[in-house]
Amino acid sequence: MTPLEMLREHPFLAGLPQEWLPPLTGHARPVAWHPGHRLFRAGEPAERFWLVRGGEVALDFPVPGRGDVGIETIGAGGVLGWSWLFPPYRWQFGAVAVQRSLAVEFRAAGVRRLMESDDALGRQLTARFMSVVVDRLQASRVRLLELYGYPTALPPTG
Repeated sequence: MTPLEMLREHPFLAGLPQEWLPPLTGHARPVAWHPGHRLFRAGEPAERFWLVRGGEVALDFPVPGRGDVGIETIGAGGVLGWSWLFPPYRWQFGAVAVQRSLAVEFRAAGVRRLMESDDALGRQLTARFMSVVVDRLQASRVRLLELYGYPTALPPTG
């Protein structure tokens, strides 16, 4: 399968005008990771992002006195990485492959240039990534509440 076909099939890009996919493909390549492969750690430079096609990647973050704490697992159809979009371009979380995983990797600098040169593409991708940011921050909040013994579900009413 070509990178263009991979982009056409990924849910994150569903509904994107087809003419935007070939320029994105110019900054993309297929990758595979084995279980235990660390993709990045919180605080490191964020220079890439990925559309996950298969397998599972766990997101984590360092908690003083507890080490790296898992937040959530990203599987097929998911997006990995949003820190590349916002200065200072440093990872907010870490990521490690849980099982053999396949993805399309993008060079962030090239995609940022595309977004700057095409306002409509920039708005569309920013809106899609903002949804990812909101989901990750919510998952982080829930995980922190669990770690510190607070209930994460509302009690039944009625």
